[in-house]
Amino acid sequence: MESEHRVSTLELFFDLVFVFTITQLTVLLADDLTPRGAGQVVLIFTVLFWMYGGYAHLTNQVPPDRTVRRVLLMLAMGAFLVCALAVPTAFGAGGIAFGLGYLLVVLVHGALFTQAHGRGVLWFALPNVLCALSVTAAGFFDGLPAWGLWMSALLLQFVTPVVVQRVAASGAAEAAEVAEVAETVEGPGQTVGDQLGGMNAAHLVERHGLLLIIVFGESVIAIGIGVGSLPLSLGIAAGAFLALTIASAMWWMYFVRDEGRAEEVFERTPAERRFKLAMVAYYYAFLPMLLGIAVFAAGVKKTIGHLGEHLHTGPAVALAGGVALYLAGDLAFRAALGIGPARYRAAALVLALATVPVGTSWTGAGQLVALACVLVGALAAEGRRSPTEPAEEAAAAGAVTGSG
Repeated sequence: MESEHRVSTLELFFDLVFVFTITQLTVLLADDLTPRGAGQVVLIFTVLFWMYGGYAHLTNQVPPDRTVRRVLLMLAMGAFLVCALAVPTAFGAGGIAFGLGYLLVVLVHGALFTQAHGRGVLWFALPNVLCALSVTAAGFFDGLPAWGLWMSALLLQFVTPVVVQRVAASGAAEAAEVAEVAETVEGPGQTVGDQLGGMNAAHLVERHGLLLIIVFGESVIAIGIGVGSLPLSLGIAAGAFLALTIASAMWWMYFVRDEGRAEEVFERTPAERRFKLAMVAYYYAFLPMLLGIAVFAAGVKKTIGHLGEHLHTGPAVALAGGVALYLAGDLAFRAALGIGPARYRAAALVLALATVPVGTSWTGAGQLVALACVLVGALAAEGRRSPTEPAEEAAAAGAVTGSG
């Protein structure tokens, strides 16, 4: 049985600061609903979310229960705030400021991990520094060179987990050979594999669930920003209610069943396999989920004042694409953890994308109604699923935790 380890208020404070970057990305996308704007948002958020995951993993193993750790974590919060403030101009005048803020985020992360685990952290700290230097260098360029440096940073992030896992595997093998000697001297030491595998399941799931709920809160704020100084008519109120209905349905899809079952899966997963599972479920799958909420919020912001009009392609695609992105991430999350059923949400993803012509050919209000019906219908269908599926789901989850 794992020891109790819940998310601290300082970690929640950290998350509130980090989520401001998502608010800024929503603003960036709303101002530039083009493939170029979408590409910038994806690159910026993917790079930022990598280090958010790094800090979630950090506090999972190194709780901020000492003064020096709290101060360093607050310093990282300040660095994330600098990044957030620079997001709208990260591919322009604010690129250097963004890069320097990100470099400080990386250095503080490495310092905190070193405090607990020593020089073993260099296997992931050094690639993180190179990533930050690449992003900083991008601030000195425009056009293709800047995009190339951002892509290099992204490549480093995707390669790092592979390298670290291989080091962890070799470290575990070496530790097994000398275990008896080590225990007779000062007790067993910690290898990189021990550090990766020592993840507390309850803390991991709770931390990411809290992040998700804060991001949902930002989607509600987008409704208010979209309304702005417009008079509160019956139509505006109805549009806001529809947007909230869609956000609530997306909340339901994760928090009503999936969060609790995710914790159960992680608790059953052997410690040495948790890092890999966490990377798939709470990084690769969570990326489109969080981005989907931000994209949907940008669509709402551009739509709420034009509910009775034909939408331009950008806002219509943002509304449908945001929901579809969230569903794609949710399906990947469920697949990684062996949670089902998937068919209703897969159908909802396709139907959500099919609502784009509703917005462009009819009205924004009509598209919001269609999206609400798609999501509520998928949830209703899941509620009436056959009684044989829970057994199949349990078997799938067992296969996930038992596989290498």
